[in-house]
Amino acid sequence: GIGAAAAVRMLEDRAKEDKPFYLAVGFYRPHTPYIAPKKYYDMYSRDKIVLPAIPPNLKDLFPAPALATQKPAQLAMSDDLRRAAIQAYSASTTFMDAQVGLLLDALDRLKLADNTIVVFHGDHGYHLGEKDLWQKMSIFEESARVPLIVSVPGNGANGKRCARPVELVSLHKTLTDLCGIGADSKTEGHSMRPLVEKPRANWDHAALSQVTRNVDKKEFMGRSVRTERWRYTEWDEGRAGVELYDHDIDPQEMTNLANDSAHKKTVEKMRTLLHDGGK
Repeated sequence: GIGAAAAVRMLEDRAKEDKPFYLAVGFYRPHTPYIAPKKYYDMYSRDKIVLPAIPPNLKDLFPAPALATQKPAQLAMSDDLRRAAIQAYSASTTFMDAQVGLLLDALDRLKLADNTIVVFHGDHGYHLGEKDLWQKMSIFEESARVPLIVSVPGNGANGKRCARPVELVSLHKTLTDLCGIGADSKTEGHSMRPLVEKPRANWDHAALSQVTRNVDKKEFMGRSVRTERWRYTEWDEGRAGVELYDHDIDPQEMTNLANDSAHKKTVEKMRTLLHDGGK
């Protein structure tokens, strides 16, 4: 709330100056601790919260590093406490969403909305008990995927959903492209302008994610590549495990197809894509 109020004051100052501006506003919520006004908790009835199903053989389904962030205290949580945590996270998220609304209202009131690009995104996704995981630091879909909304004044595609995989690292080139200014040549990523204007446009780039692990005093990387249909992951370049998930039929990533001979060619294709940097 403090951040939203400060950002509105800055917008009011910028509106008086009548010159280009870039304003980045970060919200602490829904980061822990899950604190929000009571009315946001009241929006989420705890007894209606459905907990994720956890297979009894969970540890047999995935490479050990994929589940390495499971913590004893979290595994010992009662179902009531799990529901309380999900309720609190939902309340904190909705509280944050209301603060975004204050900024958007200010853009309208100050007549800045007609010439201001708005980008909304998170820094990472979040587990809420799926696979007995909580918070972040995995490269399953729940943690690796983030919300991303790009609104450009006068763009006919505003509000339409785009299914193409993109990366946050591409935001710099996207914004400079949309604003008609040159991007830093050293910046990685690809301009998403074609997708902002036509969400179904051809897109030949995959999205990469990575996370570190430390097992038996050995540190190594888990690296994952996501296309529109598939997620492929290697732990320690495959030495500590490989994963492949088909999002057309398995959006929760519960069935690892990496060792299924029927998907050998897909594994080879995705491995090449991962090692080529998603190109």
